[in-house]
Amino acid sequence: MKRSGNLYNRIYNYENMCLAYQKAVKGKHTRKEIIAFKNNFHYNLNLIIQQIKDRKPDIGHYNFFKIHDPKPRDICAASFPERILHHAIMNICEPHFESYYITDTYACRKNKGNQKAIHRAKKYCRMNKWYLKMDIKKYFDSIDHMILFDLLARRFKDEDLLNLFYKIIQTYHTIPNKGLPIGNLVSQHSANYYLAKFDHWIKETLKIKAYLRYMDDFLIFDMDKQRGIENIKSIISYLDCKLALQLKPNWQLNRTKYGVSFLGYRVYPQKVLLLPNSRNRFVEKFLQYERNYIQGIWTEQEMVCHMDPLFAFIKKADTYGFRTKIIDRFGVCS
Repeated sequence: MKRSGNLYNRIYNYENMCLAYQKAVKGKHTRKEIIAFKNNFHYNLNLIIQQIKDRKPDIGHYNFFKIHDPKPRDICAASFPERILHHAIMNICEPHFESYYITDTYACRKNKGNQKAIHRAKKYCRMNKWYLKMDIKKYFDSIDHMILFDLLARRFKDEDLLNLFYKIIQTYHTIPNKGLPIGNLVSQHSANYYLAKFDHWIKETLKIKAYLRYMDDFLIFDMDKQRGIENIKSIISYLDCKLALQLKPNWQLNRTKYGVSFLGYRVYPQKVLLLPNSRNRFVEKFLQYERNYIQGIWTEQEMVCHMDPLFAFIKKADTYGFRTKIIDRFGVCS
C-alpha cells in the first residue's frame, strides 16, 4: 500500500479552511454558535488556522444527545470550530481513503450512499440463490484506537497528520482506548476505513465476488449454501483477531428469493419493499409533521423541507401505491 505524505500543511491552507467553513455551516446558518462565529469571522477562522499550525488544536468539546431513529443512539456533536477542523481534514484526506476502498462499500462516500447499496443488493439477489447477512456488535463503541491508528499509519506517512488524527481519536472513549463518537465527521470516515482492510481480505483472500458493505452491515451472496456456512467461521476469526470486533449473533443465512432485510428495506431479486418498521416510522413522522404545520409550529416551507427527505426514503422502494394514498390525503408533491 502506497502511503500519502505532505498533507498537513494543506489542511490549514486558507482556501481549504474557507471551504471547510462553508461545508460546516450548510443548513445551520440560524444557530447561535454559528451566528457568533460569523460576527467575528476572520479572527475566529484565523484562530483555528493558527492552532493547527502550532499543532495545538482546541478539540474535545462535545455536545451529547440521544436520537431514536429507529433504535436509540447516543450522538456526539463536536463544537462548530471543531466541525470546521474536521471538514478541513477530510477535504484533504478523503481522496486518500477513497483510493483504497473497494467498489462495493457505500457509506461515507461521494456518489455512493444507501440507494446505490440497495440497487447493488437487488442485483446480487438476482444473480445468487443464497445470502449471508452480518453486522458488528456495538461497532462504534468497539473500535480499538491503537488498531485504528496503525491502519491510518499504513495509509499516511505524514507524522503531523497522524498526530492530529490521534489527538482527535483520543478525545472520546467508551472504555479506555476503545470507541468512536457517532456524529463526528472524522469518526464516520475513520469507522468506514477501519473495515476497509477487511473488505480487501473478503475479496482477495476469500475470493468472494458478490459482497457489499454499508458501514458495519455487510452482505455476501453465493449460489452455494455450504460456502456461506464455511465463510462464517473465517469471518468471525478475522474480525476478532485482526480488528478486535465481534459479530452480532443474529447473522442470517437464507435464500435470496425470500428477501434480505437491509438498511430499512426488504430486498428481493425483482423488487424492493419497505420493512414494516420503516413504514410505521414514516407514518408516525408524517403525522407529526402534519400536526406541526396545522398547529402553526412550522410554515408550509418548513413542512415541505422536512417532508422531502421523508418521501425520498420511501421512493427508493416500490411504494407507488402507498405514496399515492399519502399524497391524495395531504397533497405533498413527490
